[in-house]
Amino acid sequence: MVSDLVFYPLALVVLGWVLLLLQRLWQSAPMGRRQNSPVPKLPRPTPAQDSKPFAGLTHKPPCEACEQAAESRPQVSYAPPPRMISTRGRRRQIDASYHFCPHPTCAYQGWVGFGNLRANGHPRGKRWRQLYCLGCNGYFQETHDTPLHGKHVEPDKLVWAIAALAEGLGIRAVARVFEVDPNTVLGWLVEAAEHLRAFSRHVLHNLHVDQVQMDELFALLSAVKDGEVTEAKAIKRLLRSPHWVWVAMDPVTKLILTINIGERTLVMAQCVVHQLVQVLAPDCLPLFLTDGYKDYFRAILSHFGQWVQPERCQGKGPAPKPRWIPKPGLLYAQVVKSYRRRLIVGIKHRVVVGSLEAVGQVLAKRGWQINTSFIERLNLDLRQHVAAIGRRVNTLCKHEAGLRQQLALFHVYHNFCLSHAALRVPLVEPELTNGRGSAKQW
Repeated sequence: MVSDLVFYPLALVVLGWVLLLLQRLWQSAPMGRRQNSPVPKLPRPTPAQDSKPFAGLTHKPPCEACEQAAESRPQVSYAPPPRMISTRGRRRQIDASYHFCPHPTCAYQGWVGFGNLRANGHPRGKRWRQLYCLGCNGYFQETHDTPLHGKHVEPDKLVWAIAALAEGLGIRAVARVFEVDPNTVLGWLVEAAEHLRAFSRHVLHNLHVDQVQMDELFALLSAVKDGEVTEAKAIKRLLRSPHWVWVAMDPVTKLILTINIGERTLVMAQCVVHQLVQVLAPDCLPLFLTDGYKDYFRAILSHFGQWVQPERCQGKGPAPKPRWIPKPGLLYAQVVKSYRRRLIVGIKHRVVVGSLEAVGQVLAKRGWQINTSFIERLNLDLRQHVAAIGRRVNTLCKHEAGLRQQLALFHVYHNFCLSHAALRVPLVEPELTNGRGSAKQW
């Protein structure tokens, strides 16, 4: 039997050794595994450094969208039809300058304001007028080729339902609120998305912007989400998934320049930059700000580059090959984030094209530094207003087409309907309101 004089000192030595071992393990454990450790602060960004001179490429990076546009045949311009002037009867009481004859066999199809349309009353006492074309003697309603054409629902109800979808409600939630069938709401969304895409193409063109921020975020569709999965597993799956939302915006005006869905590859990056070029003016060379995704550089270089013949360095030998280099005045910087155990442990600013002084001069106009915070904030708006890509929701889309329709709706809603507090301008003199509240100051 062990004596107490031997047992207790031995137990005390073992206990001290265990406590010392636990202390060393605690100090060597990472920050994410400590239970009572404080929340780590975000590291300060590393100051950006000038990029090394880019020698150029011997071949231009290919872009499938540019090749398809070059192969497409130009549209043949036809001579306009003769203008019709009414010499009898009273003047029309309807403005037909926004309508044209939709019949394909009519010579006035697609031509607006040629005086060939006449108002023909309200058939069956309905709300919308009927128009008559003098060129082909055909009839059509003024709502032709609009989301309101052939609908028996009230226009206000349809507009409010589309607005609810733009605010982030799911299709079934909108159907419950407005007491309609979910398939009816889906039909409204499909037709509205087609018209909104055409409206965006018509309005967004020949733009002059100083900065462009681009980013991509993953969209978890119901086809990918077979069951309850963690975010880490979802990201691992979505690295091979074609459902990534690509966005390019102007941080000054908060305008979404282009939005698309596709794989996280060089081909998709080329497609996004190609769409951006179609929106910008031909002489526009903005400052590009992106994350550390390497394919952005080749996509930007292929659309904002030029061929240059380098000078001969030696008196003998073959002439150097032409080099594809960025255009003069092009600026491109990256915000590279380093992660460890899903925590940001480092932020580095990298100037890829141009000089640090030139990038700083563009950002100094707004009092900014190299950052992608505006596009990150837009990603949060996307997840809040597009029900299909929200986190921890049950409104996931089954197919890519449904996600494209909701993104087309958000694109127009964010650019032309949603008010942005950062863009408000103070009034010189406050305006009084009708009620007893405070005066209007913005």
